Amino acid sequence: MSTRLPPLNALKAFEASARLLSFTKASAELFVTQAAISHQIKSLESHLGLKLFMRKNRALLLTEEGQSYFLDIKDIFVSLHEATQKLLAKSEKGAITVSIQPSLAIQWLVPRLTDFNKHHPDIDVRIKAVDNDDDTLTSNVDIAFYYGRGPWPNVVADKILTEYLTPVCSPGLLTSAKPIIKASDLNDHTLLHDSSRKDWKRWFKSINTQTSNLNQGPIFSHSALVMQAAIHGQGVALVNNILAKPDIEAGRLVAPFAQVLVNQDAFYIVCRDEQLDTGRISQFRQWVLNTIADEEDAIDNGELN
Repeated sequence: MSTRLPPLNALKAFEASARLLSFTKASAELFVTQAAISHQIKSLESHLGLKLFMRKNRALLLTEEGQSYFLDIKDIFVSLHEATQKLLAKSEKGAITVSIQPSLAIQWLVPRLTDFNKHHPDIDVRIKAVDNDDDTLTSNVDIAFYYGRGPWPNVVADKILTEYLTPVCSPGLLTSAKPIIKASDLNDHTLLHDSSRKDWKRWFKSINTQTSNLNQGPIFSHSALVMQAAIHGQGVALVNNILAKPDIEAGRLVAPFAQVLVNQDAFYIVCRDEQLDTGRISQFRQWVLNTIADEEDAIDNGELN
């Protein structure tokens, strides 16, 4: 017949009290009241049918049975502590799988991964490009980037990038035979569309300008593709300012108009609530949030354009 083990809380109270020879110090270490420690010790003694402590001259001492029991179990608690530390250290290393839209990965995340790798060389980032971001936080994905308005059920979502849509084109189009100076000049150029023609319709409506070529021009499935078409002078694209920023800064694209289309959707970094504090997941998430904050501060201070 197997012996029923005492409750773990009672063993923890005994181990701390025996090691410190003080119920008061044990209660402070375990963040419970002294009365709770006394209750756990009495419960353990009742379970074992043995007296474990005695008081002599106001000092707390172990009985012979208590001393023997403490010597036998103290290494178990050391092993538990070491095993926990080992597990937590392991969670700080290894690989992390990130699900993200291809365009955001190409234009924003990948160029910044060098910084993450420098600070976290023990964490390998695996990029999983997805077209539809909702519900991509599957069992084999640790972090996801969602695009939308939120909230989403059963996840922690932090807004990281709010977007607006801005027309962009190759610098050569500005000085071509049909230069682009005002919005009506776009009638003379091909409009490039990202997924649908709706965004261009909304942009022209927002500036109260009519155009004759809204229902023409190629449609691309990804923002990165429509930007490449614009870079090669194939027309004018209406694209996310965040995704277009690297090409604008490099001079491959220009934004000829100040009028932009504010979008209610935004990019979010998402993880499971129960994994919020998990080593490598927490580190990657915090790195993203810190990177966003640092770049916004640099813009506010005039350090970045």
